[in-house]
Amino acid sequence: MIKYIAKRLLISLMILFLGSLLLFVLVINSGDPLAPIRESNSPNRENLMRQMTERMGLDKPWFARYWDWLTGVLQGNFGVASDGANVNALVFSAASSTLRLVILATLLSITIGITLGVLTAVRQYSGFDYAVTMMAFVFFSLPVFWFAVLLKHYAAIEFNNWIATAKFAPPMIVGVAAFLGLVIAAVVGGPWNRRLITFGALFVAFAGVLFYFDAVTWFRRPAIGLPVYILLVIGIAVMLIVLTSGFGNKGVRNAVGVTAGVAIVGYAIMRGILMTSPSYWLLFLLLVVAIVVAVLAGQFLGGFSRRQAIFASVVTSLLASVAALIDLLLSNWSNYLKVQPRPIPTIGSATANFSTTWWGHNIDLLTHIFLPTMALMLISLASYTRYTRASMLEVLNQDYIRTARSKGISERKVITRHALRNSLIPLATIVAFDFAGLIGGAVITERVFGWQGMGWMFATGLEAVDPARVMAFYAVTGTAAVVMNMIADIAYAFLDPRISR
Repeated sequence: MIKYIAKRLLISLMILFLGSLLLFVLVINSGDPLAPIRESNSPNRENLMRQMTERMGLDKPWFARYWDWLTGVLQGNFGVASDGANVNALVFSAASSTLRLVILATLLSITIGITLGVLTAVRQYSGFDYAVTMMAFVFFSLPVFWFAVLLKHYAAIEFNNWIATAKFAPPMIVGVAAFLGLVIAAVVGGPWNRRLITFGALFVAFAGVLFYFDAVTWFRRPAIGLPVYILLVIGIAVMLIVLTSGFGNKGVRNAVGVTAGVAIVGYAIMRGILMTSPSYWLLFLLLVVAIVVAVLAGQFLGGFSRRQAIFASVVTSLLASVAALIDLLLSNWSNYLKVQPRPIPTIGSATANFSTTWWGHNIDLLTHIFLPTMALMLISLASYTRYTRASMLEVLNQDYIRTARSKGISERKVITRHALRNSLIPLATIVAFDFAGLIGGAVITERVFGWQGMGWMFATGLEAVDPARVMAFYAVTGTAAVVMNMIADIAYAFLDPRISR
């Protein structure tokens, strides 16, 4: 495995070097960086041209300029932009925005896409399968800039108009409840009478919830609250037990139960402190403690299913932590609306000179990242859904799956323990390509939403024929893409050890 990783690392470095050389030559030959100054009527035009020539090294041959850039990057210096700005400072600000956007979109795409892919494979040729397939093709074919404009209008402008009163019209309540009931009934499947009963019960439940939300204007003063949080964590624990081992496995059941209990008690104790004195370090420390408790519970209570118990306990702990964070954010939403009446912005990555609480600043960052993340995620989601469905169907038709079923193993275990892992092997390859594709899409998305990220730096550098900014974009995003590709190769070798031989 070490030899395989070293080989992949060497290939990755060679790709980065050749790509940087090609891009540098293309950029410096794409135009004249002195053209704006040549066309100006400034009395010190000659002096400005001389200064830019010295700053960009335009009097040197191309290979000397490339060597200066390469040696600078290896020393951690991206150089100086054509306008005299420090590119290191630009990279630090832009990379944090872009990578935050792309990584979040990638994680959401993988999680939701794999889940939908598994469900459509299990419900092959059902109404749910056809619906998801159609939506996947629609999102995959949408131009990202057009979809981003639609999101700006309907998910930002129209939502901001609606949130002022946060009232549901009765036809909207009926329509939303019917849609959600149809979707879940299609996922559950079964005979038509069972589907009708499921749809009817869900329609009544969702309509009742929406009428309640409308009556109390919940969307202006939302909160989960501790009682609902307790029910939510119990539901998460039950779901993980059912998906991993079933209630017949005492070790997994006890480990997950203890983890859920500690999560509930811990949040009940810390909720007041987190509301009044929050900090990133405190949240990180609590997350570490939650994971450690989950690992210890699985280790000491898991019995012969120790690995399975640790996995289920850790996932339970992470989901319970996410639920707690959502509750804290929702509890501060009403205060945020008082200082930001139109909460979903259409431009920028943060509100400038925004004075609010610690939670208000974080809500502000999340509302700014919401629309561009949705634009990237929904388009990327289609490929994960389709690849997962195809891979799952191929695996489910293998002989060892038929053997497992013939031995009487439950369908849940066949899907989660035998089919899912092997179906993820091809997906490890497309993650890297999708990450690179998301970075390319982020260039357009950042322009639409006015984000000053790596895409903005690339576009402005290309317009100004400034290789310093363009090459800084390549160095950061290219390295991230190549690293993701290498991680995918390593993951592929881990999932299928024959590859590393």
